[in-house]
Amino acid sequence: MKEMKPYIHKVQYYETDRMKVTHHSNYIRFMEEARADFMEQAGLGYDKMEADGIVSPVIAVTCEYKHSTTFADEILIAVSVARCTAVKLMLGYTMTSNGKVVATASSTHCFLDPNGRPIVIAERYPEFHKVLTSLEEKK
Repeated sequence: MKEMKPYIHKVQYYETDRMKVTHHSNYIRFMEEARADFMEQAGLGYDKMEADGIVSPVIAVTCEYKHSTTFADEILIAVSVARCTAVKLMLGYTMTSNGKVVATASSTHCFLDPNGRPIVIAERYPEFHKVLTSLEEKK
């Protein structure tokens, strides 16, 4: 199985609120940055997916905030494949900063063709599905 590196996001000043704390809505953006990096590391970057006629919109997202972060903190975001079925991809995110878990999150994605029709990814793009399932966390 491929070793995936965590994504590092450095909190920018504009991402904080009046209390100098990272605004909660930014963690969803951080997840998207980390997800794009994860897919690129897996050899399936979004540009390649889209060139192959696959779009993968978010259909669900969760985020539990554990500790706050502030300007200039570095957040390490580990992304994992929680589950990959023939039609959906569920990812998990663990965000840490200064040795503490600051948030845990998940996102669920489906696969569509450019016209918005669902794709059974395991049938239409078996190699793509194989890579994702090889990264799936085994219970």
